[in-house]
This record gives sequence, structure tokens and C-alpha cells, in this order.
Amino acid sequence: MADLLARTRESVLWPVRAYVLLAWTWCRALAQYPASLVMMTLSTALGAFAEMGAVFVVFGHAGEVSGFGMAEGLLIAGMATTAFACADMVMGMVEVLGRHIRTGSLDVMLVRPVPPLVQMATDRFAPRRLGRIVPGSAVTVVALAACDIDWSAGKVLMLPVLLVSATAIGCAVWIIGACLQFFVADAREAANSVTYGGQALTEYPMAIYPKNVVRAATFVLPLAFVTWQPALYLLDRPDPTGLPESLRFATPFVAVALCAVAGACWRFGLRHYRSTGS
Repeated sequence: MADLLARTRESVLWPVRAYVLLAWTWCRALAQYPASLVMMTLSTALGAFAEMGAVFVVFGHAGEVSGFGMAEGLLIAGMATTAFACADMVMGMVEVLGRHIRTGSLDVMLVRPVPPLVQMATDRFAPRRLGRIVPGSAVTVVALAACDIDWSAGKVLMLPVLLVSATAIGCAVWIIGACLQFFVADAREAANSVTYGGQALTEYPMAIYPKNVVRAATFVLPLAFVTWQPALYLLDRPDPTGLPESLRFATPFVAVALCAVAGACWRFGLRHYRSTGS
């Protein structure tokens, strides 16, 4: 029994250790050019601030959008930027799966003793993506302080769970989108419309969209659980779209379910992958 537990623990921890080691290797390589790394990180941060600046302008001009004020709008935008930036850093490189298929480098990954998904996610790992995480986190913290939130022990404990769950949903969306390239090698742009387009969708209160869009973002591709439902939970606001209030507690369960779907899609794609023969 002890041997079985040890093997199980090793099988779970080995991909995590491999991911950290491979990512650290790329970080050390990029650190050889510190000036370039700093400038790229700063430019990435400026891009993130510009995106959230657009939200600031909209709310500053309109005052309220669908009943949500400036601080509440920035909370939603900050959470969206943070979650998708973390997901992009952890799993964003899977979007170039089509390139690995065309060049035959996926075949090389399949014969190595490291899971191919780990190798692909850490390929050219870029710490400059921290330039998106830090501004998003800063705006989120400031907005949390500015919003009129009735903090309780449950909300304090739930906040990191919601942020981790939102990041997991983003990672799952990236993997599912990348799996399209097993069958259509040039489907990267279509996948990007879901990942980066999904971030743009979640940066504003869902109440501004038609009800059909809100339902699709809730029950088909559950992007509403990245920011909208968590924000309703934190703010104790009724859902103006008319969906059940119980959904605001479902974010962790949605994250687990979507990650399971992403894993199934990845395994399905690998089973149907045919080598380039190169």
C-alpha cells in the first residue's frame, strides 16, 4: 500500500517538477540579456495598463455601466487581466501546437520522458508575461479596497480559490483551443479568438451583453465564471441577467470540470495524431 501511494505521488508530482525545471531553464537563458528582458516586461506591463485604461475611460465617461460603478468595473477588469495573464504564462505556449505538428518537433516531444503537454507549455517560457500579471493584480487589489464589500471569513478564504479557479479555466480554454490544431493545423487564429477574445469579453460586466451571449458564456464556454460570477459573489449583487444566484458558488466546480474536458481533448488529439514522418 505504501509503495502504491509513493508511486501515485510520484506520478502526480513528476510533471509539476518537470514543468518548474524546464521553465526555470528558459528563465535562466533569458536572464543572460537583462536589459532586453526588463524592456520587454515593461512594454508588456504598459500594454496591460492600456487595456485596463480603456475600461477606466468607459466607466469614467458613463459613470455607471449596467448598474456597476468605476471601482466595480475595475475589479472585473483586474480579475480578468490577472486570470488570463496567469493562464497565458502557465499554458499559453500550447497555442503554437500547429507549428510543432508542421515541423515534426511534436514527434520529438512524444519520445521524451516528460509529458508532451509540459514540454509544449514550457517551450520558450517567457517571464516577461509577469508584466501583465503585476498590473492586473495591482488593479484588483486597489479595486477590492475601493469597492463596498462586506468582508466575511468565507469571502476572505474564497478569494484565492476564485482567482486560482479563474486561472485554471483560462488554462483549460487555451488547451481546448490548441487541440483544434490536431485536426486543422492552421486553426491558431480561431483558437486565439476564444482565448484573447474571451479576456476582452470578461473585462466588462456581462449585463451589457445580450442574454444569449451571457447564457453561452455561462453554459457553453463558461467564461462567465472567470470574473462575472465571482464578482457577483464578492459584491453581494443580484445577477441582472436573471440567472440563478447559486451559480456564483460554482466557479471551483466549473474549473475542475473544464480542466477534465481539456485533459480529455488533449488525450483525444494525441490518440488521433499522425506523425509527419520526418
